[in-house]
Formats: sequence, C-alpha cells, structure tokens
Amino acid sequence: MKEKLSKKKEKNENSIYILYAVTLAAILLYVIFNNYAIGIFAFVLIIVTVAAEFRSGVKEVGMKKTLVEIVITIVVAFLAVWVLPSLILHSSTPIDVVVSCSMVPVFHRGDIVVLHGIGNMTDFLNKNRIPIISVNETEFSRVSSNISGEMLYPLAYNNTAIAETIPNASKYQTGFFSEPCIVTSRDPYKCLVNNSYQSKNLITYNLSIANVTIGTSHMQTVYTSSITINGIRVNENFSNPVIVYKGVGLYGLREDIIHRLYAAIKVNNTYYLLTKGDNNQVLDLQAGIYPPNNSEVLGYVIGKIPYLGYPSLIIRGQTSSNLLEGCNQTITYPST
Repeated sequence: MKEKLSKKKEKNENSIYILYAVTLAAILLYVIFNNYAIGIFAFVLIIVTVAAEFRSGVKEVGMKKTLVEIVITIVVAFLAVWVLPSLILHSSTPIDVVVSCSMVPVFHRGDIVVLHGIGNMTDFLNKNRIPIISVNETEFSRVSSNISGEMLYPLAYNNTAIAETIPNASKYQTGFFSEPCIVTSRDPYKCLVNNSYQSKNLITYNLSIANVTIGTSHMQTVYTSSITINGIRVNENFSNPVIVYKGVGLYGLREDIIHRLYAAIKVNNTYYLLTKGDNNQVLDLQAGIYPPNNSEVLGYVIGKIPYLGYPSLIIRGQTSSNLLEGCNQTITYPST
C-alpha cells in the first residue's frame, strides 16, 4: 500500500514537473515568435501549473497547511521582491518591465529593469550634466497647450514618395512633417513644415541621417538629432541616464515609459523632462507624449535582468502587435 502511494506521489510530482517544463517552453516560444496565441496559451499554462501545485499540496499536507504555506510564500516573496528593494533603492517602484523595443539594443522587450529613486531632481540633473533650460510659464504653455504642434516627424521625400527609410540618399530630401496633418490629409506633401512653422513653438527640432538595419536590410533613416530652446542647442547624448516615468499621451496613452533623458525644461521650481528612446527617430514629445514633471518620474535605471519579465507581459495582456514595432530594427547613429 505504501509503495502504491509512493508511486502515485512520484507520478503527481512528475506531472507537475512536466507542466513546469511545458510552461517554460511556451514562454520561450512566445519570446522567440512574439505570437499572441502562444502568449495566451502560456498564460493559461501558468494558471494550470499554479492550480496543480495547490491541489498537490492539499493532498499531501491538507488545505489549512497548504493555504498557510502559500500565504507565507506570498508575503516573503513580496517582502523580498518589493518592500526591501523599495527601502534600499529609495523608490516606490524598484522594478519594472520593458514593454516595447524603443530602447534596443540597450534594453529589449521583456527585460526587467531595476530602478533607483531620484530624490532631489536638481542634484540629479546637475550630477549627470543634463542640460537645463529655464523658461517662463507663458513660454512653456506653447508646449503644454499645443502638444499637437510638437508632433513633427522627420521623413525623407522626393517627387513620388514619402518614407521613413532611404534606400538611396542621393535621390531624397529630408524634412519634418506634421503627424496630425499626415493622419488627416489626402496629400501628405502639404504636411511638410518650414522654419516659420517651427518658430511658433518653444522647441525647434533639427534632423540628421543615420544608418538603420531592418531585418537583414541595411538602409538609412531620418531622425531628430538635436533640439534648440531659446537659442540653446542640445544634442542627443547616449551617456545620459535612462529614466522611467508615468507616460500620458495625447491619444490616451497611459503607461510606464523607459527612455533616455534628453534635457530638462525648468519652469519656476518644476522640471519637465524631455526623453527619447534610443531606437526611436523622435523625442517622446514629438510622438504626442507630455513631458513628465518631477512627481511623474519613478526613478532611473541602474541594472537589468534580460527577458525574465516576459511572464509579466503575458499576464498583463501586453501581447498586441503594436508593441512589437521596431523590434526588427536597430538605428546606428553617427558620432557627435
């Protein structure tokens, strides 16, 4: 009898191990193929595996003890993963997960990032030598009250085509196009803006050409290489820290954004931060995302754990195809 029970217990344990293996395999396949159906399948397997562990525990030690063990495990995990890191790193959000490919090749989708709180923003900006441009409230209102006017996208164009990539640079001109205009206009060439258009804004954007690899193809692309505010020119600097902030977009976007700090606009005693993804052609502001202020910044990145955040993406349902934009491209910028 004991031998039969022992074999049954061993069989149950083996079944759970198989479930773990299949679940891990499904998550790995989702990482490789970024397929929505595989993501849903992996999510279901996670639930089934947890349920199987619970059922096995109840049979072995009883309901009460199993529940106590689960509660203790959850509390210990919460303390170890969240509370203690929060205290040590001075951040209410000590870890986050990279959702998109906008920071490739530094961060990839599914990476877990470790955050440290910023504390005094002035000290943080000065320590990292971030350009700070002071403006008054009236000047800044040209940004905050008319963010659609900042949505300028750098594109290549000729007599027959408008494109993000340039197969042959000698045949194309480059310029900024109003993105809201492109969305609504039947003639996108009418959306090409001139210096007079930009002079109405607080920020003037300047463009350059970079190399880009898309899959196995090597081309060129146009990107915002610098900005000018009140006569002060700021170039992109890849040694600046990467911050995480609560992003709010013109079209309803509300999610954590993990991008590199570009510059800071100071209005009285409040800082508004300009940011850009390393693998994006434009600043976040040009994409219709409001610059975060001091209170909206969660921290700056001090480390990463590659790809281990994929289960979180699956559980939160962040498997849509629009989050995969740019995952097959890498921009190589000219040295500045």
